[in-house]
Amino acid sequence: MGPESLSVFILAGEASGDRIGASLVRALRQRAEISLAGVGGSELAGEGMTSLFPMVDLSVMGFADVLKRLPKLYWRLHQTSRAILRSKPDLVVLIDAQVFSATLARRLRRRGYRGAMALYVAPAVWAWKPERAAALRGVFDEILSVLPFEPEVFARLGGPSTHYVGHPALAQLPFRPAVPQTGPVLLLPGSRDGEIARTLGMMQTVAERLRSHPRVTSFILPTPSSRQSAMVDAVRSWPVPVEVVSGEADRKRAFGAAIAAVAVTGTVTLEMALAGVPMATTYVADAGQVKRFFKYEVKFVSLPNIILDRPVVPEVLLAEPDPEKLLAAVLPVLDNPTVAEAQLAAFAEIRALMETGAPEAPLVDPVDRLLTLVQPQRLTIGT
Repeated sequence: MGPESLSVFILAGEASGDRIGASLVRALRQRAEISLAGVGGSELAGEGMTSLFPMVDLSVMGFADVLKRLPKLYWRLHQTSRAILRSKPDLVVLIDAQVFSATLARRLRRRGYRGAMALYVAPAVWAWKPERAAALRGVFDEILSVLPFEPEVFARLGGPSTHYVGHPALAQLPFRPAVPQTGPVLLLPGSRDGEIARTLGMMQTVAERLRSHPRVTSFILPTPSSRQSAMVDAVRSWPVPVEVVSGEADRKRAFGAAIAAVAVTGTVTLEMALAGVPMATTYVADAGQVKRFFKYEVKFVSLPNIILDRPVVPEVLLAEPDPEKLLAAVLPVLDNPTVAEAQLAAFAEIRALMETGAPEAPLVDPVDRLLTLVQPQRLTIGT
């Protein structure tokens, strides 16, 4: 068997990882014949993958959320490792879900899996626990980074081989050089249960206050298809009509029409920056996350700010929901043209950087990197 025929196991722990995984599968199929297994959502299902269990089981953030689901997470860890050890895929790609992915990878190595294993989306060792970088060496063969500065960070900290591979949104979302004068506001309360529970009510209040704004025509809430029904039910009683959409075509349409967005910090903030959507960001943290934030003196939490190392978009970081603070961050984006224009200029800078990579870490093809890991001798392991 050569690299033109591969068995691949992909695990995605949330909606952004599901989109990355689906994009990777499409790219792999242009270079190799693959058999596919793993864990994912609707995007990977669209590529023919039957998920081992619902992806939502892994969509947790913060110590409180993890503790609530600890028994199920342990069971899913056991189930996933057993499936991989039984099938012995040529390549394992774990996308984000950092704690689960690292724990799974270590368990696989301890139990004898010697196939190629990559982590797609690097852990934020530049923000907290830098010692995690070196701890991943010998566990993952490769880290595929979606942020251009991360390869240098991992090299400096003694981590695994790390290469910058860009982000699928670069190809999927065109950049808008200008913002429509009127249009919908996007509401993005996160993709994990805890994030949604802590944020959705606050976003309802903000939407109610913005409904009479002269620039705002409507509200759109993009969400994974697995959550669409639940989100429709959640916003049904709102006094403000909200269109709940899922799927890449609807996301692209929403991003193209939006005049602004209110978003929980996460990968979606990078996607909106790459599309040219002005935004205000927020995060309502649990007690453990607040403690970690202060311990490590985190400078920024929104990806546009992190990439450029300056305050490009407002960050409303809260221990308890505070719609007034969030509204105060959103209104200048809608009312002051120079605010939106400054964001667009910064977003264009981000896009240009991400299209080429940093001088010390130029953009490379993720498929090229993965195929170099799958050496002929590795394909014979277990036969």
